[in-house]
Amino acid sequence: MQPITAEWVAKAEGDWTTAHLAYRSRKTPDYDAACFHAQQCAEKHLKALIQEAGIPVPRTQDLVALLAIAVTMEPSWSWLDPDLRALGVYAVTVRYTSTFATRTDARDAIRISRIVRGLIREALGLPT
Repeated sequence: MQPITAEWVAKAEGDWTTAHLAYRSRKTPDYDAACFHAQQCAEKHLKALIQEAGIPVPRTQDLVALLAIAVTMEPSWSWLDPDLRALGVYAVTVRYTSTFATRTDARDAIRISRIVRGLIREALGLPT
């Protein structure tokens, strides 16, 4: 694995951990943070896969655009499109006023992120 790919994976794993901590906090769960970090985890794992394939990593948070690149390597992943559209909303919306994520939103965001994380870690030969 290329060193920069490993860096993307490490950053993604940090987001994975943070999403869970925010979601599972007993006293002060932060569902906004859980959703945001779940989105970031999926984004950075997709970028790791793209990097490892030797494709320039685009500067975007658009999960659907990143998936479009990933399916050139893994065509069977096209089924992820609807889930990544839903998860992609959390790149921006929950970071500002007037929008708050619910426990259900956070649970669903983490579920989608778990799927993406597992697929990409497997593709990169990493434990899931």
